[in-house]
Amino acid sequence: MNIHNNTSAKLRADADEIIRQSIHAVLPDAAVARALTGMNFPGKIYLVAIGKAAWQMARAAVDHLPRPIESGIVITKYGHTDGDIPRCRLYEAGHPVPDQNSFTATQAAVDLVRQAGEGDTVLFLVSGGGSALFEQPLVSGEELQDITGQLLGSGADIVEMNTIRKRLSGVKGGRFALACAPAQVYTIVLSDILGDPLDMIASGPAVPDSSTCEDALRIVEKYRLRVSPAAIDCLHRETPKSLDNVQTVITGSVRELCRAAEQAAAALGYTPILLTDRLCCQAREAGSMLASILKTHAQDNHSLAFIAGGETVVRLTGSGKGGRNQELALGAAEGIAGIENAAVFSVGSDGTDGPTDAAGGYADGYTCRKLAESGLSAYEFLENNDAFHALQKTGGLIITGPTGTNVNDVAVGLLRVE
Repeated sequence: MNIHNNTSAKLRADADEIIRQSIHAVLPDAAVARALTGMNFPGKIYLVAIGKAAWQMARAAVDHLPRPIESGIVITKYGHTDGDIPRCRLYEAGHPVPDQNSFTATQAAVDLVRQAGEGDTVLFLVSGGGSALFEQPLVSGEELQDITGQLLGSGADIVEMNTIRKRLSGVKGGRFALACAPAQVYTIVLSDILGDPLDMIASGPAVPDSSTCEDALRIVEKYRLRVSPAAIDCLHRETPKSLDNVQTVITGSVRELCRAAEQAAAALGYTPILLTDRLCCQAREAGSMLASILKTHAQDNHSLAFIAGGETVVRLTGSGKGGRNQELALGAAEGIAGIENAAVFSVGSDGTDGPTDAAGGYADGYTCRKLAESGLSAYEFLENNDAFHALQKTGGLIITGPTGTNVNDVAVGLLRVE
């Protein structure tokens, strides 16, 4: 192996190690245990867990509670369960677009908490993905799916999406907490939204809603959403602005993910530089930005790791396959082409990126060359939103499988100096 290929191999190995350590640091087991330490819930305990990390959060809670739960419902994404949990019924459902299993599972959760009475506790475990997985639509399921699809394809950010979704739902925007009354709700949250706005994480089922009907209607106009008169009627109905039966604790966020990436990079000999933990722009533009930063520092004489945490968006212009992390990595490929000691990778902490089995993508100074050898170009793949197949051809897919957590994404630009 020549020196250049050796550097390329080391860059990929470093990327894989940073990813491994970063995700391990934000797994929910210890965080849930900490949130439950010293808690003595009165009455019966009913458990409801929703989101991509629901199974792992529920298992941790059942293991650490001082006494058995009365009953529980766990609702997570397809392929994200890993065995039975005592006294819990497990449901797998659609994400990022809700499906009939989402609706069936949510109804089961609502039926469960309605059994809770005065003095009982609903332990509510929330992680990212809950907006699609936990749903009781106030419009037809078909229209809800269509509106969700429109929002995903429009470039709307997660706050805008949830402002709409909570008004079309019987459980979002604080309405689930109302269903739990008179029982008290103790909510443990893994945050997947920048700045940790509680009313937006999973669309805030047990949190007073800070958004307004006017906000929702502006979003409809901004993205020219196609909605029925029934949906417009829902958007005019205000959500709860105060709740007196809820206590909430945040146990994890993208800040912890970035901090873990910094520590992992430092242990590998890089000087870590945190650019932001609130990255929020188009994925390919974020990739281009990281590539530009790497080009600026390409002649530095020490190893550097530029870290950006957050959640980018993809504006659909083609019909290809991919996700925001894969598109970010491919978006950096042309910018770092020929820089033999540079790489950019981006990964979703939940282990999934868009409708693919990849967690994210990796590109280095050789990615464009590999595509060109087959008569292909990164630009053409980007225009078709087909980052998955481009990175598949270059060995740039990052595969972790479901991780059991979900605290946004982390993107890293590496410069390695031997």
